[in-house]
Amino acid sequence: MPPRLLHPDEYELVGRDSNESSDTFDLDEADFQSQGLTSTSYLNRRRSRISRVFSRITPSRLRGIFSARNRNNQRTPKPTQHPRPRFGIHRPSRRLCVTLLCILFGFLILVLFTAFFRPSYTNPPAYYHTLRERIEASDVYGRANPENQKIFIAASIYDEDGHLLDGAWGEAVLELLNMLGNRNVYMSIYENTAGENAQTAEFQFERKLQCKHTVIYEDPPPLDEFPQITLPDGSKRTKRVAYLAEARNRALEPLWESPDVKYDKLLYLNDAVFDPVQAVQLLFATNLNEHGHTAYRAACAVDFINPFKFYDTYATRDLEGFSMGLPLYPWFSTAGNGYSRADVLAGKDAVRVKSCWGGMVAFDAKPFQADPPLSFRATEDLYWDASECCLIHADLLNQGTFEEDGEYVGIFMNPYVRVAYDNVTLSWLPTIQRFERIFSIPQNIINHLVGLPWINPRRTELAGSQVEDEVWMPDKSLKAGGSFQKQTREAKGDGYCGKRMLQVIKETPRNGEKNWENMRIPSG
Repeated sequence: MPPRLLHPDEYELVGRDSNESSDTFDLDEADFQSQGLTSTSYLNRRRSRISRVFSRITPSRLRGIFSARNRNNQRTPKPTQHPRPRFGIHRPSRRLCVTLLCILFGFLILVLFTAFFRPSYTNPPAYYHTLRERIEASDVYGRANPENQKIFIAASIYDEDGHLLDGAWGEAVLELLNMLGNRNVYMSIYENTAGENAQTAEFQFERKLQCKHTVIYEDPPPLDEFPQITLPDGSKRTKRVAYLAEARNRALEPLWESPDVKYDKLLYLNDAVFDPVQAVQLLFATNLNEHGHTAYRAACAVDFINPFKFYDTYATRDLEGFSMGLPLYPWFSTAGNGYSRADVLAGKDAVRVKSCWGGMVAFDAKPFQADPPLSFRATEDLYWDASECCLIHADLLNQGTFEEDGEYVGIFMNPYVRVAYDNVTLSWLPTIQRFERIFSIPQNIINHLVGLPWINPRRTELAGSQVEDEVWMPDKSLKAGGSFQKQTREAKGDGYCGKRMLQVIKETPRNGEKNWENMRIPSG
């Protein structure tokens, strides 16, 4: 897998004056000759005019010492003291250093206290431990799935050098299949535009699969196969999200092509490195009800681009539809009632959200096998974009979030299940979890200072409601090719996912370039 950006997130030597204070003037330092001449004849000779001048500007304490020398006509023993460097630290700088050391020491105490007495997400519920113990106690196929639930696993990946399928990700997938039981699983992988090395790795990986599977490798499909939009200059382009949604849907096609086979859960994987035991916990342990069964429409992992930084802010929204705060623990802001943030701080394994993805998502499979099935899509508005991974949750919630007995069965984020985009980051996550609670206060302060979350005028729209909004209206008579005008439209209940922007696919990207670009939003 190509290396990911590993910059520390949001996450100074104190200068001092070169001028010496008169309060710290030291005659013994200033008179450099006296430090090197010690003969009695020199010390006992009559004081010169220069000596008298120096005596006047010398602090009274030292003046008394030198007076005693003259009265006794002998050298007075100098008080024992450590020589001070000529360019030493002044008192204000010393005080500042002491203050900084105290702050550093206090912070260290806080970190140690947090790590040992208030760690975050290091002690999951008992059934998480039970599940892990059952998995690690043997190597029997299907040991993690005693009820033999049917699981459809889908992945839409880009693996340019073949490192994904031939590396830690591929190993984790094979181990997960072993835990779930090959007879209970269908594996579907869709990949395109990855090159010869990826194709070789894919063939080798497919030979290792012992479950039913579909592995598709193909060249990039022509862009005219995707929905087209018309820009103000009259050109036809493909929305980036429409392209991504189609790629994800192609990994689901085997599910739709076999309607007679009913699956209990759908697990969708990104190209993130993960612990297969945690994947099982996401599937079978998230938000257990009183009967010991999972109760969710969707349950997401939490993904990290480095050991501190939460990654998938584009697709994640809190329970009230607000976008994310600073991507440090606890990730959410206090906006609105702050339910999602409160759930994280409480250490819940089922943090209530309106949308998430996190590199790995477990779904109730029923909506994806309905008629018509739930699928990924893009927004229709020209200058309003939203992640396909958020829109699918909006469509899922529009189908309802409560069971017949009134039990809430919605969308949850599970911070006990964490994935990363490189092995080093994944290995550091358990350590950082012990300290991350200390980030909550600075994270909240920075949220308020920079104004997070950003305002979204469509956040509270309800599906089916009539709303008045500024919509781009084409008009060739205008120089800009159109203008934003207030129009009444029917809301789809997905407004909280998006923002005013437009990303389109590049038809001929150069080597090293992204295959998409941001388009300028007209001011008209």
